[in-house]
Amino acid sequence: TPDWEYVADRVMGGVSTGEISAEERDGRAATRLTGSVSLDNNGGFVQMAFDLQPDGSAFDASAYTGVAITVRGNGEDYDLRLRTDQLTRPWQSFRTDFTAPPEWTTLRIPFDAFQSHKTDAAFDPPRLRRIGILAIGRVFKADVSVAEVALY
Repeated sequence: TPDWEYVADRVMGGVSTGEISAEERDGRAATRLTGSVSLDNNGGFVQMAFDLQPDGSAFDASAYTGVAITVRGNGEDYDLRLRTDQLTRPWQSFRTDFTAPPEWTTLRIPFDAFQSHKTDAAFDPPRLRRIGILAIGRVFKADVSVAEVALY
């Protein structure tokens, strides 16, 4: 089970609010991100993320094709973001979006679906460090639960 941590735009002066909690949802143990995304004060996100290695170092994901997440939510769009040890700034990432359906669904998202954001680096699987799920970029109520994250 990933050791999810909660991060919000408050780290940069935003006013979005939220939390993560461990819950049972429809018979599955899950981590649930809930919150209210606000664009005030140049903010605009709530996030849950985890490091693949306990010490935050890179994990060699070169034997894998992508990320599989078992997810359910409120039908809103969320970002799935990957970080590698290539990235030096917190706003840099490799990202794609997904819709969190109202019933448990396993989404298989290939690495080549992720776009570089605010970096010239290309995603390099041997350098994968962190996986995050964000409610970001518009005013809305976040409610997304994750029962499983795996590389495939």
